[in-house]
Amino acid sequence: MTDLNSWWQGLDTLHKGFWAIALLFTLFFVVQTVLTFIGGDADGTDGADDGFDGDMGHQFFTIKNLIAFFTLFGWAGLAALENRLSPFVAILIGAVAGVAMVLLMMWMMRKASHMRHSGTLDINNAVGLTGQVYLPIPAARGGNGKVSLRVQGSLKELDAITDDPVTIPTGSLIKVLGIINGRILLVTSTIA
Repeated sequence: MTDLNSWWQGLDTLHKGFWAIALLFTLFFVVQTVLTFIGGDADGTDGADDGFDGDMGHQFFTIKNLIAFFTLFGWAGLAALENRLSPFVAILIGAVAGVAMVLLMMWMMRKASHMRHSGTLDINNAVGLTGQVYLPIPAARGGNGKVSLRVQGSLKELDAITDDPVTIPTGSLIKVLGIINGRILLVTSTIA
């Protein structure tokens, strides 16, 4: 422990500042990462950052970005000082590295947001699909039955009616022709 203490005492103020920033914000970064993976809200802002990003699409000034900035600022500044660069250049390199990290994170978040979808079923996506009758569908729109079909990547059980002149029994293959009242499938057992 005395070696650590003597090492710390031997550092100049700028080195101490960069070490303090690097270690403190690395700890925050690790905690934030762990919370993200276990489902916690590591940002902790609940929208408090809204309005600071102008038209950039994703916020620039967030707690996550602040942590990333100072983590890279501290380590890049230390690396510059260890390579015997001037204090001004070390601070400049730290700042550029921090901003680059924030911009990289914003770019990754923008790309990730394009991959998301709400998961809400758009029943119109069922038109043209084939499925199987789950509950018999009475002939000539005589009542509702149910069909099972894969829509938007998941298996759904949906209400269905038919214009076919005979009841479509359980287990029959059907094709979706249209949507009635925005929620009921119009199906046929004639699959061409």
